[in-house]
Formats: sequence, C-alpha cells, structure tokens
Amino acid sequence: MLTFPKFLTQFQKEQWTLPQVLEHQARTIGDKPFLQWTHDTPVLSFAQVNARANRVAHGLTRLGLRIGDRLAMLLPNCMEFTWIWFAAGKIGVIEVPINTAYTGRFLEHQLNTVGAETIVVSSDLLAGLLGSLERSPSPRQIIVLGGEAEQMRLVPARYRALRFEEVVSEEETNPGDLVSPADIAAILFTSGTTGMSKGVLMPHAQFYLFSEMVIQMVRLQSDDIYFTGFPLFHGNAQFCTVYPCLIAGAKCVLYERFSASQWVTRLNATGATVTNTLGVTLSFILAQPPSPADRSHRLRRIFSAPTPHGLLPAFRERFGHIAFHESFGQTEINMPIICPPELARPKGACGVVVDQWFEVKLVDPETDQEVPRGQVGELLVRHREPWTLNAGYVGMPEATLKAWRNLWFHTGDGLRRDEDGWFYFVDRVKDALRRRGENISSFEIEAPIREHPAIEDVAVIGVPANVEGGEDEVKACIVRLPGASVTYDEVIAWCVERIPAFAIPRYLEFLDALPKTPTERVQKNKLREAGITPTTWDRVASPRTVHISLKEES
Repeated sequence: MLTFPKFLTQFQKEQWTLPQVLEHQARTIGDKPFLQWTHDTPVLSFAQVNARANRVAHGLTRLGLRIGDRLAMLLPNCMEFTWIWFAAGKIGVIEVPINTAYTGRFLEHQLNTVGAETIVVSSDLLAGLLGSLERSPSPRQIIVLGGEAEQMRLVPARYRALRFEEVVSEEETNPGDLVSPADIAAILFTSGTTGMSKGVLMPHAQFYLFSEMVIQMVRLQSDDIYFTGFPLFHGNAQFCTVYPCLIAGAKCVLYERFSASQWVTRLNATGATVTNTLGVTLSFILAQPPSPADRSHRLRRIFSAPTPHGLLPAFRERFGHIAFHESFGQTEINMPIICPPELARPKGACGVVVDQWFEVKLVDPETDQEVPRGQVGELLVRHREPWTLNAGYVGMPEATLKAWRNLWFHTGDGLRRDEDGWFYFVDRVKDALRRRGENISSFEIEAPIREHPAIEDVAVIGVPANVEGGEDEVKACIVRLPGASVTYDEVIAWCVERIPAFAIPRYLEFLDALPKTPTERVQKNKLREAGITPTTWDRVASPRTVHISLKEES
C-alpha cells in the first residue's frame, strides 16, 4: 500500500514555533536573501526581517498585548503584513487575518467571534471597519497602516488610534522565548456549512508541519525562489509559501495580487523556480497571448491544488515541462494526503496518506463506519504528533465537538481510495462551495439575500464552473414573496452592497418553492441535480447586469 515516504523535518519538534525558526535562521543564515516585495525593490535578508519583526513585537508589547491575546489584521498584501504576523508570533499573540473583501455582517461576525481588542487596518479599509465597530464591541485599539492625519481624525475618541509608524520600536533584540509548539499561532476562518464561518485555532506545531509538508512535496531547497500573488490573509500564502521559505532558507517574492497577464513577466523578473496556482488560474494564464518570454523562465515546480489535468499538455507545450504537485488538505487538518514527487500519479489522484504523521479513514458520514475500498466516504483524520491538527473552532464549542466526534476530525469532504492507496477527491459532503480559490459558505450568502424585502427564501448551491479547474460557480435559487416583484438585476444590485465580490452568485433562478424534507430542511441535492436549467439566469451573459468589480485580473 502506497504511503508518502518518511522524512526528517528541518527543525526538531520542540522548535516547531515561528519565533524559534525565525531567530534560528537570522543567526545561522542571516545575510541570505529572504523576502522581497515585487521584483524591483530591495530584498530583505533573514536577519533584516527578524529585526523588523522584533521592532514591531516590542511596539505591540508596549501597547499592552500579551501572550494569548488576539490581533485582527485587515490588510492587503504588503511587507508590513509579514512583519506584523511574525511580530505577533514572537510575543505569543494570535494573528487573526481577515479577508479584505469583508464588510458588514461578514466582518462583524469575525471580529465578534475572536474578541480581538486590537486591530491593524490599512488606511484604504479604515472606513469599512469604522462602519462595523458599532456592532463589534471588543476592539479598543486601532493601528492604521498608511493613515494620514485626516483619516486618523475619523476614528471615534473612544478608541486608541495610532499610525503603524508610531507602534514600531527601535529595539531589535529578541523579545523572549515565550511560545511553545502547543500555543495557538493563528485563527484562520474557514467557511461554515450550517452557520457562519468558523475560526480555526491553529497551534504553532500545526502551522509548522503544514509548511514542512509543502517543503517535502515540492522539494523546496535553500537555493529556490518562490513567488506568489495570492493573499496573505489566506493560508495559501502563509503556510504554503512564506513559512516554507523561512524554514527551508529559500527566497520568497510577494506581489499585491495574482495577475495572469503579468505571470510570465514576474517569473522572468524574479527568477522564480517554484510557485503555486489555484485551479482556474492556470486557465487564466493560458488565455494570455503567447510571448517569446514564455520559455525563458527558471520555473521547475508548481504546487497546484487542484491540478486541471486537461490543461497540462497545452501548458507544457507552451511553457516547458514543469512538474505539478498536488495534495489534499484543509486549514483544520494540515495536509495528510500528498502526491510523492518521484511517483507518477493516476489522473485525478490528489495523493497518498502521509502516515508518518497522520491516520486517515473514509466513512459513511451518517454512521462513521468505514466504507469498502473504492467507495466514496467522508474523510476522517487524526494526528500522530501532538498539536499538529486544529485545536477546535474559536467560540464555537458545539461545532468543535461535532467535528471531533469519536476522536476523529470529520472533514466534511467525500473521497475514495483505490487498491494502491491513491486518494481521489469526489465532492463536498457539506454545503460549502469553492470558487476561484475562495471558500464560500452558502449560509453566509443566503442570509443577506433573504433580507431583501421581496424575497421569501433562498438556497445557494455550487454548480460546475465552465472552465477546467474552476471548481464551483455560485447559483442562488430564490422564492419571491407572494405578490412581490424583484428582477434578477435588482437581486444582483442588492448582493453587490452586502456580499464580497468573489461570492456574488453568477446564476439566479426564481422558483415557486424550494424542495424540502418533512422536517423543512432544504434538499440541496435536488437543486444540484437540476443544476443549470433552461430558466436559469446568467449574470455574465446578461448585458444589463450592474457592474461588479471582481478584482480578478486578466
């Protein structure tokens, strides 16, 4: 039975904390290049990044932050994001990165769930934050990155408001060895299925091992250059890119956002040897006009989850033979399933179990009884090493108990395993969707749509995207109130004001009623079976649809 080869980790288990890794690298390879903001700015060494993190850490300590406190971060990609993230780890403060598209109920839910007293926000997102603070009683301090005097005056006097520059100390020494592998490093939110999104409590050991898994999968070396434009408020950029580079002693180049039109230019400008893609981004890249520079890069490996296998022949013909690496993981469970880089994997396989660190099984989601080999079952996971899976959901003990029932973590995802041990992702057992790299909770989309005065009920489902690797498109099935009138364009206009752009439904359909069970639960399986019908409306194909800035670069 195939399993992932056993390996030695870069650091000993007692060192599996971000501050220990950063301090070690600053001492031993301090002059080596580590972080760079785009390809045309000076690169910072491991020692320089460590010094900046220490300066911010001392500043946060001066503001009263202590081990176990939670620091909310509403920031776009920037170098300061990494310094604040690292600084929080240095003093045992828990980073809580928040999606910059979130406003209103989405933002308020996350702030209220974590109870963060301190928020770091970029100046361009300050107004949106201030609009939510009346319904978020926990914050007491607001640190504004790039804030001008006029903006700072907008912050109500009951909050302590500081510009980021005022927080940074001149002290560059290590603030102390305060953190253990068992301590919580971060709270990252993942989409809910029967409620609002849940904040995953991630211990330092889990954060470290997640990054180590990426190192082993793509064979990351100290002479590699890894670039990304994916957002730092997601785990993809944090523990799939930046942290692996920190552990391996590699160089990392950050951009504000992904750009298909600049992808080749960035490859050549950075000299990148490794990068990652998310399903549909490969389609965006291939859609760009061919260029003489398409084969002048140094790229050797791509971490692509999922890998759109049908696009690989065209991609390799154009860009050369680049190795694609895939795995199956979640914020909650690390990456217990990985494709061994030296093995040819069957088409569609996401990997084999890493049984050195994890136990997995596939079960009937109703009974928790294992299903026979070859049948689809819900993936359950346990860790062999302490603190390397999630420590629960913050503020949601019932959700934690449900997910960890019978002493296994229930992923809610359906997979099957073949006779050789390869795993294949089949479908989500729960109702979460994934669109263009973003996890979406159907509940969080339904709630604001249901608030429309002409709408009685709504069910949001995922339907297959029309590009390979595109995962889901969002469809909303809507029941109008008797005698009420609302058009598709009006529904979209309503959504634009209340829902993050990436989650606004592409497809709408008005129904007389939603199919329900005798206990009044919506039968979404029937809606998914119907999929796109002759009466489904597509906002992309509609010339009258209100403009939506999706920030999806071409």
